[in-house]
Amino acid sequence: MLRYAAVDIGSNSTRMLAAEVVPGSTPRVLASEREVTRLGASVFHDGRISAAAMAGTLRVLARMAEIYRGLNVAGVRAVATSAVRDASNQSEFIARASAALGTPVEIITGREEARLIHQGVISRWPQNGRRVLIVDIGGGSAEIISSENGALLDAVSKPLGAVRIQEMFLHHDPPAERELHQMAEFIDAKLEGAVARLGLRFDRVIATSATAAAVVCAVNRVPRSRREKADRLRASTAQIRKLYRKLASLDLAGRRKVAGIGPRRAEIIVAGAGTLLRILERFHAAGLYYSAAGVRDGIIADMVARGVGGELARLNREQRKEVERIAARFGAGLRHGRRVASFTHFLFARLQSLHQLPLNYGRLLEAAAYFSETGHYINDSAHHKHAHYIVSHVDFSGFTNREREFIAALCRYHRKAMPSPAHPEFQSLHAEERRPLLLLIPILRLAGNLARGPEEENIELVSCEIQPARILIRLRARREPDLAEWAASRVSDVFDEVYGRAVDVSYEKS
Repeated sequence: MLRYAAVDIGSNSTRMLAAEVVPGSTPRVLASEREVTRLGASVFHDGRISAAAMAGTLRVLARMAEIYRGLNVAGVRAVATSAVRDASNQSEFIARASAALGTPVEIITGREEARLIHQGVISRWPQNGRRVLIVDIGGGSAEIISSENGALLDAVSKPLGAVRIQEMFLHHDPPAERELHQMAEFIDAKLEGAVARLGLRFDRVIATSATAAAVVCAVNRVPRSRREKADRLRASTAQIRKLYRKLASLDLAGRRKVAGIGPRRAEIIVAGAGTLLRILERFHAAGLYYSAAGVRDGIIADMVARGVGGELARLNREQRKEVERIAARFGAGLRHGRRVASFTHFLFARLQSLHQLPLNYGRLLEAAAYFSETGHYINDSAHHKHAHYIVSHVDFSGFTNREREFIAALCRYHRKAMPSPAHPEFQSLHAEERRPLLLLIPILRLAGNLARGPEEENIELVSCEIQPARILIRLRARREPDLAEWAASRVSDVFDEVYGRAVDVSYEKS
């Protein structure tokens, strides 16, 4: 399984999300942090990030980095949005923020921000068969996105963030009627092109960000301490209009008493709620649903889609060159070894929810795929034992001694009997390595058996589905791969012994 971290340096808040991802499953949140840092307040006032805002944000970033480093994540992406895009001292901030996180911070465009928001929302709440308008009101900008059947159609980014609007227009508490009128005129002017571009035909409006969370919580009387309960709740445009008028009439102390708003959000909620309401009105929307997803979720989903960190489960270039050199030296066919290695990688990734092993075991499994047939060099009889001997004694680089011993043990058990306390090869392993060995043996055997067919069968692994009582493997080939299916069926008992599931193999013609 893979672990990722995402950092979103926004105009109002800095957020971090770390999650563990198993293919085919919803990411499991390991850590989620959010802190109001208000980078945008000084930027939208005088064009640069203030020393105080920068220092505070750097402290927050350093703390967040410490959290995700302790989780051994395979990939990190950190992005900065509207306030940093506009700041005259952005170069200084990016350099110091990158140092605090220990990873590069990139300033993303409004369109990339919109893409990540869309990806985050759809990954957590699929909208199949619907045309959806997604609205995210951040601190510095508002992203408005049209989506159909889960695919992004178009997006616009407008300078309509809550902190920016607050700094530009609302200077009295409560705001003066003239300020509210000027704010509404500004919002309308910025939305004019967006309405014409995106159209008015939508089946559903989904709003993200803390402004939307506060509004939906207030409408539905959800306390701020239980904000996670607001996910997918609805608020009508009429309800939001009524709430906005109430909030605009209250001073800061009064707004802080409104359930669901929160003390810091109360400072900018009139600007945020007013912008959200005007967007709904201009797009003729009857209401909206709130989604707790956002940029961070989109970053995680994007890293999953791009396979970030997956290389940790594969041999690197130097290791593969060395492994192939040794395999060829002892007469193991490289074409066959590459097929088996490819199959082991496929199965290792898709069975992660079962074996739950660290990624580095994928590399060792791949090495064993190349070496498992080397024992034929000594004798065809008991060649699995001879392969163990060769891997244990031959001189090759790129692996620690313990890794070499583990690879040798995998070769020893790629066929015939399973490990036994009576076997010295099993006893020589460190105690914490014996369970991983048992979990990987069925995968290596299945991969090897699937690759037994003639090369002309050109077998592909299409899918690997985990069910309560069995594992379904689907193959694709030019003709029915009788030998591969028969050979794979011989591994079913071993899978049942180790994983409590039999193996079923089916075939489709390519």
